[in-house]
Amino acid sequence: MKFEMTKRQVARGALPDAEVNNRMYLIKNASELRATYQIRLLLYRAVQEGSKLVLDVPKACKFSESLKALAKECRRNLEVTRS
Repeated sequence: MKFEMTKRQVARGALPDAEVNNRMYLIKNASELRATYQIRLLLYRAVQEGSKLVLDVPKACKFSESLKALAKECRRNLEVTRS
């Protein structure tokens, strides 16, 4: 695995909140969600592994245009649940 480094030589990465079977769960409690580095990195990992990234957000959460475009592009590997 190749590690990317920041200017101060800190390895960058992201971990999901939970992993069960072939799914990675990321739980967010926000009123608006953007395509952050964490979401993009976990979605990339899901595409590479052939698994799914499940975003658990509140019912009132709105997605930014960048996240909508990313979800449309990778709809096979991204699932959104609203609670």
